[in-house]
Amino acid sequence: MGVEQIGDLFSQALFIIVTIVFVMVIPSLVVGLVVATFQAATQINEQTLSFLPRLIITLVSLIFFGSWAVNKVVEFTLGIYTNIPFLVG
Repeated sequence: MGVEQIGDLFSQALFIIVTIVFVMVIPSLVVGLVVATFQAATQINEQTLSFLPRLIITLVSLIFFGSWAVNKVVEFTLGIYTNIPFLVG
């Protein structure tokens, strides 16, 4: 297994991780920005007002995109397992 193959595997794994994290975190960041703007406009400083909507949106995005994320990780893992003879030899 050469350095190029290790680098390719690492870059593929990193890309999958970053993609999955972005899909899960971006909706939460957008909702957090909207809630923070609402809090700044109304001068309400309630901690649960900013936490609860972000938590709900993160859980909803996990429900909708969770199977896609698991499929991406399983495809990557199966790709590694099927290519073991070619990577070692």
